[in-house]
Amino acid sequence: MDRRKFLKLSAGAGSLALLQMVGISCAGSGNGTIKLPPLPYRADALEPYISEETIRFHYGKHHSGYVKKVNRMIKGTAYANLGLEAIIQKTRGSAGETGIFNNAAQVFNHTFYWSSMKPGGGGAPAGIVAEKIKADFGSYDAFKKNFASAALSQFGSGWAWLVKDGDTLKIIKTANADTPIAEGLIPLLTIDVWEHAYYLDYQNRRAEYVDAYLAYLVNWEFVETNLVG
Repeated sequence: MDRRKFLKLSAGAGSLALLQMVGISCAGSGNGTIKLPPLPYRADALEPYISEETIRFHYGKHHSGYVKKVNRMIKGTAYANLGLEAIIQKTRGSAGETGIFNNAAQVFNHTFYWSSMKPGGGGAPAGIVAEKIKADFGSYDAFKKNFASAALSQFGSGWAWLVKDGDTLKIIKTANADTPIAEGLIPLLTIDVWEHAYYLDYQNRRAEYVDAYLAYLVNWEFVETNLVG
């Protein structure tokens, strides 16, 4: 989908409705399965910051694995024909359905992560996103510092997010598979800090991965679409 069509679809749409339009929600299909959305770019498009090898393992093994697992788990259950967001929200906090929640949330998180990046991205945003970041964080540099801090201070596996909470932008981090849509927050941007997201390229140098993400990969158009949706 090109940017003009993407922005046209966003007009008047709520954030989660927009995500459904572009495939982020991976809504349940008529046969009760969650689909693996295609990558929004070639597997080598984010090089040299994220290698084709990392993408092929991360998307082709981890992400696709979560899709296969959640489909096996929901088959024949009341969740079989629900959309992904509904599955996540209904299973969060239920001890007997932790596996369904974890795999469904990881499908959502990973799909959102791929769209949070683009070739030739990164750097400071412009327009409405820049204005909102300045209003809520004081400056882009302050936002960048706080976002990097969240990503680096997440102990073990997890995610750092820019979210919209009411009319306010916030930076949060979630552990393992947890996701802001389970809390009723609107995600705008995320970075995956599970080791499989960066270890082939950066080994234990998570800070270099986070710096590269912010400087060269962030898809600010995607952020804007989620912000105004």
